[in-house]
Amino acid sequence: MPALHDLGYRSLFAHPELVRELITGFTSAKLFDEIPLSAFERVNPAYVSDRLSARQDDLVWRVRLGDEFLYVYILLECQSGVDRWMALRMQTYIGLLYQDLVKGHELSPGLLLPSVLPLVFYNGMPHWSASLDLTGLLMQAPAELAALQPSQRYLLIDQQRLDRTELEANASLLALLFRCELSAGPDVSKNVLPALMTWFKGTPEANLRRSVQVWVNGLLARATGKPEWFTLDSVEEDADMDSKLSTWAEQFEELGFQKGFALAEKAKEDGKAEGKAEGQVIALRAVLGSLLRSRFGELPAPATQRIAQATQAELEQWFERSLNAPSLQAVFDAGATSM
Repeated sequence: MPALHDLGYRSLFAHPELVRELITGFTSAKLFDEIPLSAFERVNPAYVSDRLSARQDDLVWRVRLGDEFLYVYILLECQSGVDRWMALRMQTYIGLLYQDLVKGHELSPGLLLPSVLPLVFYNGMPHWSASLDLTGLLMQAPAELAALQPSQRYLLIDQQRLDRTELEANASLLALLFRCELSAGPDVSKNVLPALMTWFKGTPEANLRRSVQVWVNGLLARATGKPEWFTLDSVEEDADMDSKLSTWAEQFEELGFQKGFALAEKAKEDGKAEGKAEGQVIALRAVLGSLLRSRFGELPAPATQRIAQATQAELEQWFERSLNAPSLQAVFDAGATSM
């Protein structure tokens, strides 16, 4: 599992701005166009039934519409293969969400379950061939039982196959980041990176800026394994900007994303997944260290040692905490305030 890529997108979709952009810019659901960001509230999806649990990697948002709420369930499939049983998984996760709402007494006054927008965000190389509806996975039922069979649909956002012309016409931040991943080097250097520069200079929200930097660095480190920390907000003078743009453009052009993704898939088929996973952990350590240094300065020896000895699960947990933690100690130990 390419943890860096998953974490990068999880950090992006932890912000209501980008959740709204994902829905309004890349699905047919338009009722979110005029909903204010204050109406979005993130929900912890770590609810558990007797034997099944929802993935903590997924994102759930609650959105207020007047006196009612609806829920947005985003299931991330970053660089994964196609899951034939996605519709069944989605039905299971939404069922768990409903169970949790019932147990927590969080229903409407009429004790009715809320609406859910189920989204699958996919950016793997193989074409998505799984059924978008649970009925496509069921045997044909006898006529008298047909109306009793379950049904669950989901919306698919297949990032690798987005229309490039429409993507270039989309002025949102999320569209810029998608182009960063999907476009060739010249477009990134001439159009995407300068636009990101402009966005950084005009956006005061520090946590969102940090998440964008995390995403870009995850993209670079995933392919190169290098710990260099990509920063835009520190570039002020035009000469420095031109130098940085040139360096980053070269890095992006060297990556050859499409070729790299195809080779990664081939490596899996050749039985090299273990080495690939080890490389992901090394890159994750490098990006986490760079992120922590950018926030808290030079790291003390105990922190460096903990990162070097950590498991992938620990690194992922610290990575997410580091986006908003008030201190270095709070990254490593939940609830701590100083180190």
